[in-house]
Amino acid sequence: MKRIGLLSDTHAFWDEKFANYFASCDEIWHAGDIGSEDVLNKLEALKPVRAVHGNIDDHLIRMRCSRVLRFTIEEVTVLLTHIGGYPGNYKPEIRQEIYNDTPKLFVCGHSHILKVQYDKNLQMLCLNPGAAGMSGFQSVRTIMRFAIDGKDIKNMDVIELA
Repeated sequence: MKRIGLLSDTHAFWDEKFANYFASCDEIWHAGDIGSEDVLNKLEALKPVRAVHGNIDDHLIRMRCSRVLRFTIEEVTVLLTHIGGYPGNYKPEIRQEIYNDTPKLFVCGHSHILKVQYDKNLQMLCLNPGAAGMSGFQSVRTIMRFAIDGKDIKNMDVIELA
């Protein structure tokens, strides 16, 4: 079993609460708009990190993080990107990749809107952790934690940051 900490859209903002909430995790995933290498370095000092760059990320982060990551953890295939959309409205830049080889778990950020949705047509869980940073229109900053145990995705926590 692997415990995952998930966040997105930090926009260069570091919150010391990340370390506390992700202490029990095996990995941290960042779904883009990291905003600074400092945030990425601090996350990497905590746990192994899988991260993608977002539309606001500079060339330094783009050299370290790809636009899309596809990987398998336990028995779950994962597709991680920044701009992705949601069931029934996937963004053109990722739609073909989803339909050509549908993962079990699709993770994206960008919207600053927390979403946990299941795409019944594709049999795929879609996660957007909302925004963990201070930039944007969101009134509540959020991160997530969950476990992947074999083929099961479970024990999902949504954490609101003050």
